[in-house]
Amino acid sequence: MRLTPLFLLLLAAPLPAQVQSTGDYLSRMDSDGDGRVSLVEYQDWLSYGFDAMDKNRDGTLSPDEMPGGPRRGQVALTREQHRAQLADRFRKQDRNHDGSLDARELAAPPQ
Repeated sequence: MRLTPLFLLLLAAPLPAQVQSTGDYLSRMDSDGDGRVSLVEYQDWLSYGFDAMDKNRDGTLSPDEMPGGPRRGQVALTREQHRAQLADRFRKQDRNHDGSLDARELAAPPQ
């Protein structure tokens, strides 16, 4: 079973606040104002889609809560699994491997 399609749907969900540029993403994601986005800031910001779909707030997306409803072979996705997927994406975007993302890294697609 692959979780990637669900992950992409979570990322495509409407943003909690409209952003117009990479600088907007950086300023909104950078909760401590240090000019960089840490892994935790990245995970917290991008978990809005998961949280919005988790209707019963149990920390797990059941197949009924997933976009398009349940499908054969689909299994639940926990918040921990979702955050692990985000951590993997973060590591791919952190091109200079300094443990944070700057505006340039946020603008570039993960490899």
